[in-house]
Amino acid sequence: MSARADDSRENPPCGAPAAEALRALLDRRYSCRGFLARPVPRDTIRQITELAQRTASWCNSQPWQVSIVSGDALRRLGAALGEHARRGEAACPDFPFPAEYRGVYQERRRACGLALYDSVGIARGDRAASGRQGLENFRFFGAPHVAIVTTERALGIYGAIDCGAYVSSFMLAATSLGVASIAQAALASYPALVREQLGISEGRALVCGISFGIEDPAHPANRFRTGRARIDDVLTWVE
Repeated sequence: MSARADDSRENPPCGAPAAEALRALLDRRYSCRGFLARPVPRDTIRQITELAQRTASWCNSQPWQVSIVSGDALRRLGAALGEHARRGEAACPDFPFPAEYRGVYQERRRACGLALYDSVGIARGDRAASGRQGLENFRFFGAPHVAIVTTERALGIYGAIDCGAYVSSFMLAATSLGVASIAQAALASYPALVREQLGISEGRALVCGISFGIEDPAHPANRFRTGRARIDDVLTWVE
């Protein structure tokens, strides 16, 4: 039997049940901003990373490396990041943040921010309160764990693209196992500090962090959901 035939036997064709299972996970996943302190069992975290490891990558390079930070190390990291942010230290990410949000992208960003602020009772224009909410990023929203995702620096943007796919897989895998998560670009604001805290080499570029744990169902920030554009707004047929 050929290798291709062997592969098809081990991986039977997917159909409607698989598509519905994927849709259910995509619908269930959301950006959790309030976690219980209860840690996730290490076996469950390992399952998440084993599932996410199946992510596709350019030339199968698999450039992601993941540091799972918990306990005292997480508290030290959060304290250091929070101190930088409170002092107003300028962000210096390895991959530049967007220069500007325009048009529909700005509208979507604003709608997401306003929905978050409404959920936690922050009045429009209350910069002090919105600033405090922003600092919650560096508390990891109370999550007991954070996954710091890095790529081989020499791979540049292609490594970052692969890591983005990995982040999506990680969050869907977490959802499938009852674990909530949120991807955080804010945790890439001070990459030199993160590398120093976690012993990550200069050859690794920081992409983002993923805070994860058990959702706090009583936290008001977990009560809103973002919408998605209509498929006809993003899809073009060329024949």
